[in-house]
Amino acid sequence: MRSGWRVTGSLTLVLIVAVLAGCSSSSVAPVESASKTPTRKASAPNGAHIVKRGDTLYSIAWRYRLDYRQVAVWNAIHEPFTIYPGQRLRLTQPPVMSSTTASQPRAAASGGIKKTPLPAPSASSEKSARAPDAAVKATSGKSESKKTASAPSLQKSGKGAVKDGNVPVKRWYWPAKGKVITSFSQSGSKGINIAGKLGQPILAAYNGRVVYSGSGLIGYGQLIIVKHNKRYLSAYAHNNKIIVKEGDTVTGGQRIAEMGRSGSNRTMLHFEIRRDGKPIDPVRYLPK
Repeated sequence: MRSGWRVTGSLTLVLIVAVLAGCSSSSVAPVESASKTPTRKASAPNGAHIVKRGDTLYSIAWRYRLDYRQVAVWNAIHEPFTIYPGQRLRLTQPPVMSSTTASQPRAAASGGIKKTPLPAPSASSEKSARAPDAAVKATSGKSESKKTASAPSLQKSGKGAVKDGNVPVKRWYWPAKGKVITSFSQSGSKGINIAGKLGQPILAAYNGRVVYSGSGLIGYGQLIIVKHNKRYLSAYAHNNKIIVKEGDTVTGGQRIAEMGRSGSNRTMLHFEIRRDGKPIDPVRYLPK
């Protein structure tokens, strides 16, 4: 009889330990990194991207770490680079395109080519893919604005308007105050992470125009992309609130957003600079 009690007691003890272990493991939260910002470029099925509502040519090129000018040439898209939901964009060089043609955007930026099949740059802003089926038509007049069936017109004119030229960046501004907690890495982060407080001002790193504002790029949260000239773009991720909109002209040091933790598990700014579509270390350009 006593041996039977011992067996029963042992089984009961084993069951209690198992239950407690199960409860303990279920209450442990998974460990996450400080930022979910992508460290690898996105892969495109069949070398193409299907345009979604809210995409711009710039955000698509950013996603795949490509030069937006190359993507435009590969798809015969001219300024102001209007794209549409459902449109299929090539992300690789077409087989029939010669290497000379493919290199025209970059060569043109450095002044090596005097003639190009692309029209001369206009002051019109690049449009995001917001009209599901209606084509975007240019309107005449001094405002140089374009309208879609479902989005308000983007105003490009005004004091301090920036044209799509190749004016060199004379001075970069720090986009936020705080400690750099993640450095640029060729194999990891393609920008820097700056720690701060919720709602802290995020500033434009230099004069330019907002070419993307939204949350369509996975891992970046609320994101802003600013075009400074044909070669340089900068990005500001994980914002809590975006103050500017696509098409807005901004100046260096201007407040464009508020720091947040969208797409991340801590409050911070993820900041990137890209030259000809390639990530570069922002710290090399920012004031010491």
